[in-house]
Amino acid sequence: MLDYISGRIAELTPTRVVVDNQGLGYSLEISLQTYEKLEGKKEGTVYVQTQVNQRDGTSVDYGFAGKDERDLFRLITGVSGMGAASARMILSSLTSDELREAILSENVSALKSVKGIGLKSAQRMILELKDKIVKGEGSGEVLFAAEGNSAADEASSALQMLGFSKPNINKAVQAILKANPRASVEQIIKSALQML
Repeated sequence: MLDYISGRIAELTPTRVVVDNQGLGYSLEISLQTYEKLEGKKEGTVYVQTQVNQRDGTSVDYGFAGKDERDLFRLITGVSGMGAASARMILSSLTSDELREAILSENVSALKSVKGIGLKSAQRMILELKDKIVKGEGSGEVLFAAEGNSAADEASSALQMLGFSKPNINKAVQAILKANPRASVEQIIKSALQML
């Protein structure tokens, strides 16, 4: 079982990274948090979590820029009824600190703002994770700016991979760019996730 992979970042999109380690390319599904931390880097270390689908036995490798995010992913997938896709959506919509704060302060509304998380799921997460969550400190990460059209295209592609329909994505992205024409890929996706 892989714990982490270090190497050259051969490919990076808001939902996937390929790490080249001595000529082998490891493809990993990622969240927006990890994308933000890896963007602009030529090399990096990605921490790995393999999730096996109980129904068909297939496995998917998820990658994280830090152990902290991977730990949160493991906690979320440990909540009854929460799968890897939901965990990735949560970690794409909320930073690790925002998620911890929402759980510790029992902020159901913040958790419900994530696409696919309803009242019962939010309450279950708070109930099952409140005692397991340790309050983290702010990371002070700065979002990287991207150019207009390419940012919109990349954000739209990532949202489609997360399962949203193209017409809804286009409407949301246009509204976001109208309000903030210089929005980065991450800003567009985070805003769109709250609108969709």
